[in-house]
Amino acid sequence: MNLKLIKLEAKEIFTKTKLPGADWAINQYVGCEHACLYCYAKFIQRWRPKDYGKWGGWIEAKMNAPDLVKGRYIEGWAYMSSISDPYSEIEKELELTKRVLENLDKRIKLSIQTKSDLVLRDINIFKQFKTIEVGLTINSFEGKSKEIFEPYSSSNEKRIRTLSILKENGIKTFAFISPIIPELIDLKKVIEETKEYAGYYFFEFLNMRAAGIECINAIKDNFPESYEVLTNKKRYLEFIKESKEIITREKVNVRGIEIH
Repeated sequence: MNLKLIKLEAKEIFTKTKLPGADWAINQYVGCEHACLYCYAKFIQRWRPKDYGKWGGWIEAKMNAPDLVKGRYIEGWAYMSSISDPYSEIEKELELTKRVLENLDKRIKLSIQTKSDLVLRDINIFKQFKTIEVGLTINSFEGKSKEIFEPYSSSNEKRIRTLSILKENGIKTFAFISPIIPELIDLKKVIEETKEYAGYYFFEFLNMRAAGIECINAIKDNFPESYEVLTNKKRYLEFIKESKEIITREKVNVRGIEIH
């Protein structure tokens, strides 16, 4: 996919957020190259020009973001990022995330979440922060499901390896297991492959409304058994119950389970 890059100058970089465990969001980018079909952030597309094209094919880059954080201090937790991945491929060229991190007040409590192993590039900067945690979004999409739902992100194997390297380097880590979809995500396997490296977990079941009709139709057309469970209230509630039992048996540190 050809990327449409829109370079902007922003007025502010710290925005208040209601995300769990965070007080502020930092988005040096808007949009994401990973083009995940279920992405909940694509709602912002409605406020962007139509010539931007399809979600996943454009990114806004706030070129002055490193200057906007310089000399600033905020109380509470800052989350990077809520409407982008801070380590999309374009970051290799622009290095906005890296320069924002370099300029951020190292007393700020920072939580970073990504699907990319590019995050390892900035380990030395992470070590300068007094309070920081870095998490990887992990699931078990592979083959056909990976191609449909997460066509351009790092493989889950790379993400798990990234989590292990972060931990080896003394960085506090977490695993965000999402989206949990019947028949497609092997929850027990994901937990067992990551529990040695994740300080805590957050679990999220697929938000069908936010994922959108294109995603739901893709499930219906390609994974009919998953669709049947998702759309059958009794079966879906049973799936949630069984998933929670798996999580309990694995005895991991759980910060939250989002069902929607």
